[in-house]
Amino acid sequence: MIEIFKTNVQNQIDTNIIIKNVLEYFPDHKVNFDLEDCDKILRIEANEIEPGKIIELVNTLSFDCIKLD
Repeated sequence: MIEIFKTNVQNQIDTNIIIKNVLEYFPDHKVNFDLEDCDKILRIEANEIEPGKIIELVNTLSFDCIKLD
């Protein structure tokens, strides 16, 4: 399963912070960013993904995060 999220992340330092935090809570997930995309895409791959928890986690780090359909 793959979920795609729109974020307001602007640089590699911030992506590293988010990836580190997501992997702390969800160690079996694959996490990456596409900062070249206009939506600053956060892509998460795993057998089961809880989008609400991902959004909440990213929001607690002071970043916007919206699930794209």
